Amino acid sequence: MNYLLMLTLILFSSSLFAKIDEDIIPGEYIVKIKDGKNLKLDSSLKIKKKVNESFVVVTASLNKSIQNVIQSLESNSAVEYAEPNYIWRVIKPIDEGSVSTQSLERDLESPDDPYFNTQWGLKNTGSNEPNAKVPGKPGSDINALRAWAINKGSKQIKIAVIDTGIDYRHPELREQMWVNTRELRGTKGVDDDGNGYIDDIYGADFYNNDGDPMDGHGHGTHCAGVIGAVHNNQIGIAGVMSDVSLVAIKFLSDSGSGSTDQAIAAIEYAIKAEVDIMSNSWGGGKYSEALKEVITKASDAGIIFVAAAGNKSDNTDEEPHYPSSYNIPNVVSVAALTAQNKIASFSNYGKNTVDIAAPGKKINSTVNNNRYKVYSGTSMAAPHVAGALGLLISQNGRMSHSEMMERLMGTAEPAPALRGKINALSGSLNAYNLLSNTRPYKNIPKESDWDTIVVGPFESAHPYKDKSSLTRTFHVPGAKFIRVKVRKMDLENSYDYLKISAKGVTYDKMSGKGENKTSVYVDGDTVTVTFSSDSSVNYWGFVIDEIQAVR
Repeated sequence: MNYLLMLTLILFSSSLFAKIDEDIIPGEYIVKIKDGKNLKLDSSLKIKKKVNESFVVVTASLNKSIQNVIQSLESNSAVEYAEPNYIWRVIKPIDEGSVSTQSLERDLESPDDPYFNTQWGLKNTGSNEPNAKVPGKPGSDINALRAWAINKGSKQIKIAVIDTGIDYRHPELREQMWVNTRELRGTKGVDDDGNGYIDDIYGADFYNNDGDPMDGHGHGTHCAGVIGAVHNNQIGIAGVMSDVSLVAIKFLSDSGSGSTDQAIAAIEYAIKAEVDIMSNSWGGGKYSEALKEVITKASDAGIIFVAAAGNKSDNTDEEPHYPSSYNIPNVVSVAALTAQNKIASFSNYGKNTVDIAAPGKKINSTVNNNRYKVYSGTSMAAPHVAGALGLLISQNGRMSHSEMMERLMGTAEPAPALRGKINALSGSLNAYNLLSNTRPYKNIPKESDWDTIVVGPFESAHPYKDKSSLTRTFHVPGAKFIRVKVRKMDLENSYDYLKISAKGVTYDKMSGKGENKTSVYVDGDTVTVTFSSDSSVNYWGFVIDEIQAVR
């Protein structure tokens, strides 16, 4: 028995440390030093490196618990706070393969890039999604061609791609790279501009701590191509911007991961380079106050921080995803759209924490070694928004973050499939609307307009059975909008659910546990609720005895 108990404890401890290793660098801590203070540590703690004037990385023995180390550090009079050195990763996309240029046709108004007809996010014909299984929705794109009739960008606009680097030799990107002229014209092997990085001509690498941000992964290059692949060069694709200066900032390794201290250094570099926008398709770490502070510093410098919302199908109102969930004025959180104008199944969402949706499913773009790949992810959606905002700044100049955010969301196209998934005042990115300040009509009911109507109970068995299927339709004559109120719900999360639909369109799927939860509203006077369960776990079920309507 003692042996079994000991074995159980060992296995538990091993699994615990393995889990910790996925989230943090073991034994490393980010420490913020108080202004004017000199940090002195006891012999059990050592300063590994200085990140900037405020932060250092401290190492501690792995035998000490994280809580004890943080308490020890924060008891130091020179320390403002301490936190683990978290690990951040590329928001891993789905590799959808590649496409061939054979049999692709071009219309006269499109650029002559042969893969343009696979870029449904820029121009959706309904039949040009790469490797499509179902038709797309024609016109459900960012309206790029009309936007380009207004503005195609400018080399004066600097967008930092903070990622795995950029293949700056790629023929689609080499003419779009920002160039640090002091290093280009300086002496090789010398830090000519005195910023601590030698020969940082196109940006810098904060993972390997050098001046070469070459991408050995492909993710950063894919994002860069979405933003600014060259137009009309008779090869490859076209970016959202035909003219831009891309700053390659690498803090994620060639395997796709980096740490908080490296992220801080990367963002600091972009601030000093005076970029206009930072495009960020990474995340996954815990809440980091240190990372939040440096993003706030970028905000104070007038820099927009576009961030992918994440690929876990999570509601970020309940399960935050950082950095996209930071409540900072410059942070734009981006969900992924499909060619069918629906939120992608993998995309995170949140009516209070996600600002806009953009094309992110089956996006063809550049990768390293002069290649092209089709990827799916919010990683692909974020650079669409970064590029569109680059067009806006090229046309109008910088604006306050509040003005930028209001314009970005106010000009977005509403879509029923996005209700309850992103900010109600927003929708899908439309670059033409953004540049022309065109405001689509958004008929959003006020909470005070809803009337509650008692109905005969619609409920499951308690508990419900395997493979249950129940349907009821509710009708309120003369209603403009209608929604369902679930008095109690306890369903196996993500497997058993209530589907809210009208006229063949699914507006919402409700799952999990809760009381007095209201569904997304549907247009019109009729709503259908369908309950479905699988054959695994059976919970208590649900009961609906009220609906709500706006007449």
